[in-house]
Amino acid sequence: MGYSREIYNAVNLILSERRKKAENEASERKTAFYQHCPKAREIESLLSTTAIAAAKAVLGGSNTKEQLMRLRANNLALQSEFNTLLTADGHAKDYLDPHYFCSLCGDTGYIDGRMCGCMKKLLQSEAYRRLNALTPLSLSTFESFSLDYYSDTAENNSYKSPRQIMSDTLNYCIYYAEKFSINSSNLIMTGGTGLGKTHISLAIANIAIQKGFGVVYCSVNNLITKLEREHFGRDDGDTNQMLLECDLLILDDLGTEFKNAFSCAEIYNIVNTRLMSQKPTIISTNLSTSELLDFYSERFTSRIIGSYRRIPFVGKDVRQQKRSI
Repeated sequence: MGYSREIYNAVNLILSERRKKAENEASERKTAFYQHCPKAREIESLLSTTAIAAAKAVLGGSNTKEQLMRLRANNLALQSEFNTLLTADGHAKDYLDPHYFCSLCGDTGYIDGRMCGCMKKLLQSEAYRRLNALTPLSLSTFESFSLDYYSDTAENNSYKSPRQIMSDTLNYCIYYAEKFSINSSNLIMTGGTGLGKTHISLAIANIAIQKGFGVVYCSVNNLITKLEREHFGRDDGDTNQMLLECDLLILDDLGTEFKNAFSCAEIYNIVNTRLMSQKPTIISTNLSTSELLDFYSERFTSRIIGSYRRIPFVGKDVRQQKRSI
């Protein structure tokens, strides 16, 4: 996956700060230990001396093997004494070493010139974070979703009231979030404006993120704008690849984007590719099935009808009700 220079710079800064933190903490531990055990400081100084002596022996040329063997034996004895002092003070042998976040690469991001897995995860996480930057993920939870705004009286010849329908919707979405995995089903949340589709989808996103899944949440309108800018070279990045690879993609307000050949093709490609790779997607839309058919195409709509579970949202605009209070 390609990432912008800004994302690489941000990740390199994170790695640099991790290294600095680990090394500063190691330095503080060493200072404290040497203050408590001056003998250990003397041994470290002697170890440095043996290293210099070994270098001189190699350069000297005469009796090099014998001198190196003697220096090696002395070095091992000093190391053993040093470790004994550490152990006696209640510390492990690696106590004075930097404890890096990633023990494989030492928080450099690379192992033998190849990118470490920790850096790959950081790049992906930073890319997700930036894509989700304008989304109030932390502001929507299931606990803050109230059924009080939905009528308890059945309407339009329905045997269930809006509150009963929304209670079923809420309970199913809670169950979906709690059991979420990469094998979860696709959802399409349908209903008018202000009925809680965004709130519930964000609540699902929050729980999926807490479980450690990579989640991308975006309004379709903003998404198409970003994809267009990248496609025509006005922005760096590879948003399309992130949308295809993330564990859960949430497309909010499908049908509000400006309709043209590019937007329709991109939306179809994203939905179809994720279906083919069996990656779960949640779509919210104000459009009915017939309106989806008019706005997009029969091929796109049939994919949605056949592969997504419909989650109904009913009632009166909650935002308007809150404003009138």
